[in-house]
Amino acid sequence: MTLRHFKIFVAVCDTMNMTGAAETLFMSQSAVSQAIAELENHYDVRLFERLSRKLYLTQAGQKLLSYARHMIRMNTEVENDMKALHKSGSIRIGASVTVCTHVLPKLVSNYKQISPQTDIEVFEDNTEKIENMILHDKIDVGLVEGEILSSDILNRAFMEDELVLICGASHRFAGLTAVEPHELEKEGFIVREKGSGTRKTFENMMIANQLTWKVIWTCNNSDTIKMAVAQGLGVSVISRRAVANEAASGSLCQVDVDGIRFNRQFKIIYHKNKFLTEPMKQFIDLCIAKGGGQEL
Repeated sequence: MTLRHFKIFVAVCDTMNMTGAAETLFMSQSAVSQAIAELENHYDVRLFERLSRKLYLTQAGQKLLSYARHMIRMNTEVENDMKALHKSGSIRIGASVTVCTHVLPKLVSNYKQISPQTDIEVFEDNTEKIENMILHDKIDVGLVEGEILSSDILNRAFMEDELVLICGASHRFAGLTAVEPHELEKEGFIVREKGSGTRKTFENMMIANQLTWKVIWTCNNSDTIKMAVAQGLGVSVISRRAVANEAASGSLCQVDVDGIRFNRQFKIIYHKNKFLTEPMKQFIDLCIAKGGGQEL
């Protein structure tokens, strides 16, 4: 089987439509169908179920897709490396919002001092989206705070983090050193979107302590949460790193919850089949070294 077959197969998987894949590849539909048939005949498996004129990926197809994406990516890397030997490579980094805002800038700055010739490209999104980008080989390495679900992804903890309960300066919690857990059930929470590691940590701890909660506002960034909480519109649980300045100025108040600590770990993630270049290994080692010392 050739690289052409695998590229056609991936295009069909991305569109789940032979016609759509043909248009993407500027090929005829018959040529696309023939390439898929050749793959199925070669491996003696069915890659797609064809039901009611729709395509559905089989278990064999899912397995081949993982290999195909990485073969295409590795071929691209070979081409790039052979055409630009004078460069020291590149790293595509994906980071979830909290890590990207409060940790990654310093990490990248430190890395650029060690390897200024390495190109760095950064993508910011929630943990769920970053995991998906790893699986589709759209990034090389991810730095996230949330849970990773896929068994195809390896993860290594590199830094501790803690979420804290915050409220506005005029809120009934303001000025208290701590509140009882059941008091949280009386409040409206301003939270991150589903797929966010911050939200998942909060929900897991509430469930573990048999507490209910009411969501009144969903945001996809920490700044909106902090502004809404400061206006007295609700409370939130957010990374201590994210509210350090506001807590120091008094615009937001941090309050402990008796018997509950919203602790978590930031993690480095990458695909188990990923070929790690020397720049990638160097960056991962830097993250572990800096994170282990909690210098950031």
